[in-house]
Amino acid sequence: MNRNILKSSLGTDSHPLTAHDNYWSRSVRESLAHQDWSQADLREQIDLPAWQGFLDDLPRDPYVNQRWKRMSWLALTPTGDVTNLGECPMAQGGAFNDAESMADKLRYYAPLTEEFLSRPDVKAFVRGWAGLWNLGAGEPILMQITGVRGKGQVDPLQGQGIHADGCKALSIMVVNRENVTGAENHLYRDKAGQHPIAHTTLAPGEVLHLRDDRVFHSVDGIRQLDETRPFERFIIIINSRFVDEFQNRILRRHFPHAILHTEG
Repeated sequence: MNRNILKSSLGTDSHPLTAHDNYWSRSVRESLAHQDWSQADLREQIDLPAWQGFLDDLPRDPYVNQRWKRMSWLALTPTGDVTNLGECPMAQGGAFNDAESMADKLRYYAPLTEEFLSRPDVKAFVRGWAGLWNLGAGEPILMQITGVRGKGQVDPLQGQGIHADGCKALSIMVVNRENVTGAENHLYRDKAGQHPIAHTTLAPGEVLHLRDDRVFHSVDGIRQLDETRPFERFIIIINSRFVDEFQNRILRRHFPHAILHTEG
């Protein structure tokens, strides 16, 4: 999006938009508030088979073999519409991604398709997600579809260890998993893993919400169940309010009028 258009669409009102507070049940909100994580099932709110239809045209991840990926930077306007901010690379500092090929580097990915982003249930999901975290207009939201598929091989970055993603608001939703076992999520109070909180394996349509600045997480590697058939596992990752200084510097460079919460 053109920078002048961005400034015009955001205006000066950055107060939280609460029109979609009823997207999540009270128990989801209470769990997130009291224990810094929660889990929900979205199969009644989204057309999951339709979302799965967008997996076929995902391009290969240029940085990770056997992975496919799209991502876009989104935001809410003051009226609660979902807007696409335009291109900005993913940038994770070494404190949040210690992989030699990715730490402190800019990574560029193909955007989410307009056909996907224009779906009413996708827009409702983004608005509802922003409401869950009390995000205001103009706060950059990173939404990714990413995953693995193949036959006889498994993504080498699966099971990447206990980590945080460098933000305050993070959610992970499984879109599809076929012919695989594993991928159990583990939550901890500390990066060393001495204080476990919970363990859960997400089914397609289930989403895990995390206060990423308070809870560390890891996911087990996946294994192909039937080696004669292809496997795949795809997820949506959506996050905002970055505490990663590297990512915030890049966001400010690309979206100078966006609202960044870098303190507090």
